[in-house]
Amino acid sequence: MTGWVYKSTGSYYTVKTDTGALYDCRIKGKFRIQGIKSTNPIAVGDRVDFDLDQSTDEIIGQIHTIHDRKNYIIRKSVNLSKQVHIIAANVDVVFLLITINNPTTTTSFIDRFLVTAEAYGIEAVLIFNKIDTYDEAALEEQLYLQYVYSQIGYRCLRVSALESKGLEELKVLMKGKVCMFSGHSGVGKSTLVNALEPGLDLRTASISDSHQQGQHTTTFAEMFDLSFGTKIIDTPGIRGFGVVDMEPEEVSDYFPEFFALKESCKFNNCLHKEEPQCAVKKALDADEIAWSRYRSYLQILAGDDEQYRGDQYADERKSG
Repeated sequence: MTGWVYKSTGSYYTVKTDTGALYDCRIKGKFRIQGIKSTNPIAVGDRVDFDLDQSTDEIIGQIHTIHDRKNYIIRKSVNLSKQVHIIAANVDVVFLLITINNPTTTTSFIDRFLVTAEAYGIEAVLIFNKIDTYDEAALEEQLYLQYVYSQIGYRCLRVSALESKGLEELKVLMKGKVCMFSGHSGVGKSTLVNALEPGLDLRTASISDSHQQGQHTTTFAEMFDLSFGTKIIDTPGIRGFGVVDMEPEEVSDYFPEFFALKESCKFNNCLHKEEPQCAVKKALDADEIAWSRYRSYLQILAGDDEQYRGDQYADERKSG
């Protein structure tokens, strides 16, 4: 039998066949010894073949084949530094939910996510959520970030799930596609899915008052069929996003505004750091490239963990 993985808990998988039947499945041990260094060799969105084990009262499927993926989005495992975690597979478009505060989404996090989406060939759209909660300062910050990423070429949407703002535009972008929602805990992923499809009634929770961090309401990645011809993968909130398997000389290729200038650099292997006649550094000095993007680039190049926090936006505007 063949189907799509709709839910992954780490110990079992819910697989939906083309006829709409759902089966709980386990993974055969061989996948764990085939050189796959992922914490989850099978991900939501995978196309798999499985056999039913009817030797017991409980019918359980045994997954024995993973079909070739057209793409996947991946990050470093939180607890196992030498392994990676596949967030989802076979995705048409990924929507990164961003909140200015409540909680704060840093440009470092945004850029790492976008770099990974670029590297794995997945269209990325930025959703600035909770716009109904913004005061004047937060609104200024949001519009500035929207300007930065729109200039690069990323589509940006302003959304309020609670006030149903921007939902129709979002539905147009989602229709007929396998979509993924991602972002920090508390940015409103499940609330937004509920607003798009009220009948799902996904569990939500409020932000922690003491740390302004979201509480994990989505424990496992899960895919849902929506009534307007869309599949949505809802994922657990992530605090950090580690970039995986990139050589230093290729990192700038996944920054579109850097890549566009690459051929104008004096050296074809320019890392855009101390090299003379670097087109990227020239554009940076002319304020044609955002300093936050360049800082993120250097951070990824150095292999550093995320460390830039909320005051970076103000620092950048002062430097500009």
